[in-house]
Amino acid sequence: MLLPRRLTSNDREPEDSSQPLIVPDDDLRQMADHRRKELHPDGVVTYVVDRNINYSNVCTSICNFCAFYRSPGEEGGYVLSYDEIFRKVEETLELGGSGILMQGGLHPDLPLDWYTTLFSELKSRYKIHLHCLSPTEIYGLQEVTGFSTRKVLEALIEAGLDSLPGGGGEILVDEVRRKRRSKVNSREWLEVMEVAHGLDLPTTATMMFGHGERLVHRLEHLEKIRALQDRTGGFVSFIPWNFQPDNTPLGEVYPDRVEGPEYLRWLAISRIYLDNVPNLQVSWLTQGIDVGRTGLGWGANDLGSVMIEENVIKPAGANHEATDEVLCRAAREAGFIPLRRNAAYRRLQSLPAGSRS
Repeated sequence: MLLPRRLTSNDREPEDSSQPLIVPDDDLRQMADHRRKELHPDGVVTYVVDRNINYSNVCTSICNFCAFYRSPGEEGGYVLSYDEIFRKVEETLELGGSGILMQGGLHPDLPLDWYTTLFSELKSRYKIHLHCLSPTEIYGLQEVTGFSTRKVLEALIEAGLDSLPGGGGEILVDEVRRKRRSKVNSREWLEVMEVAHGLDLPTTATMMFGHGERLVHRLEHLEKIRALQDRTGGFVSFIPWNFQPDNTPLGEVYPDRVEGPEYLRWLAISRIYLDNVPNLQVSWLTQGIDVGRTGLGWGANDLGSVMIEENVIKPAGANHEATDEVLCRAAREAGFIPLRRNAAYRRLQSLPAGSRS
């Protein structure tokens, strides 16, 4: 694997990045696993039981990698009622869920108080962790309301928002984003995250790759995440996942999925490059549980979510499923101790008595 030299250096001086270095896959794996051990010496792998409630698929952004959206007025568009959302939350709690991941399209007619009223009701009824709305959705609410990023986020936090997911990151290079018709540019996405961190709102970050971008674009994406994290320290996790091409216009151009070995290499690169982000999640949802288990030896310390419900990337071909038992077994088979967490990566279980790191 051809890497920037700075990936193998702790000082990360800018001049180090000019000279490439060839790193064998096994060396790359060992480097990433070493960083994982430094950050998480207790041998724990975390996971979360939650549900992705997609409250609406109506969206003004026509992203060519998305199989989920419907344009305003298009047949098949929907908005869930509060009662429908409440029923989904109650089902999630019955299944042992600790939180709700709620994301949707950029609906032009849903006002801010639709979200704040919903969040307030969810908090008062269920006391559940609300991990909701990507930076792209926050930007969409700015357009609907005319408010600043800060004012939108302050209203949502007051209503009960606990953390912000990192959706919409894709590749944070505008040359790529313009071709993919992404609604927000890289500066706008990062700005939402920086404001969130300034309000002590924890967030995750993502990278969707394998859709025609160049390798240098992936590295630029990692560099932008790292630079913001150096300033704010607000990212609690990084989640790299690969493009799912089924039923998408972009999939007609790039129909092939990133295979396991390449995914694992970039998982390792993410762990090495982003050693200032505490957690790294492996995407079993897009790669399958076997790669998910293997990824725990390539720098990942988190298996993500049981994902009781998911409607965005499944239509694009991510059909893998896992239960609480499956994720725990995968962690144990890889030599780790599985523990539940919430969406902000706070552990909800303690280490078993007598366990050793």
